[in-house]
Amino acid sequence: MKALVTGVNGQVGSALLRTCPEGWTCVALDRAALDLSDADAIARIVDAEKPDLVLNSAAYTAVDRAESEQDLAYAINARAPGAFAEALAKTGGRLVTVSTDFVFDGTSGTGYKPGDTRNPQSIYGASKADGEIAAGEDSIIVRTSWVYAAGGANFVRTMLRLMRERDELRVVGDQIGSPTWATGLARTLWGLALADRPGIWHHRDAGVASWYDFAVAIGEEALAAGLLARLPRIVPISTSEYPVPARRPSFSVLDVTETRAALGDENIHWRTNLRLMLEEEKALG
Repeated sequence: MKALVTGVNGQVGSALLRTCPEGWTCVALDRAALDLSDADAIARIVDAEKPDLVLNSAAYTAVDRAESEQDLAYAINARAPGAFAEALAKTGGRLVTVSTDFVFDGTSGTGYKPGDTRNPQSIYGASKADGEIAAGEDSIIVRTSWVYAAGGANFVRTMLRLMRERDELRVVGDQIGSPTWATGLARTLWGLALADRPGIWHHRDAGVASWYDFAVAIGEEALAAGLLARLPRIVPISTSEYPVPARRPSFSVLDVTETRAALGDENIHWRTNLRLMLEEEKALG
């Protein structure tokens, strides 16, 4: 069995390669091997490889820059999933594509369910919402949030760097969501793919947090792991005190009940997974 994996230099793509099941061959595609903004290139590689699966973890994720680079964001996040779905309809095979909590507006007081109405508030969120529609009902679409991994470009590693450099950090405390370890997400993507469960699904680690809560936990766990020599002061601020071009949802917790029931596994708390990630980070030196 063969899977094409996009975005292999990213956090989720590299995790998908590491968790590739026995009996599967993973064809690793980075930006040099496949330009996701080129629909014809997508059609050609699917026709040549005829994969059983396409695991599309690549995305345009520069949330603020997307406000001024709309065409590129839509090409990668919206049109590429559609191109994969169209090509696979001809060759056979299933598309698995990763989406985001940013397809919601953040006004809910309870966890968003897969069938809840999309109402993105940013170009990034809108491009991902259009990507879900383009992928179609025959695809496996997995929304997730606040992804991080050892060695990647993410909030955890940014906080570690800033905590070493500064005596005080100011972190937004009124945006609520759930951190997600890329390795756990990769296992869910493979699980849904092997079970052949098309539709929209949600994955995140258990528990909720603000970015401030997450930063405090990063500091505490990194100090305990010996990755920090001391803790700086961490101050919660409001979203209005940290203006950025793109609007973020103030509440983007995803309800994962259906996913966990489908896979028959447990939802591990984000702080437990944070410790595992920091152990990997320490091993990287």
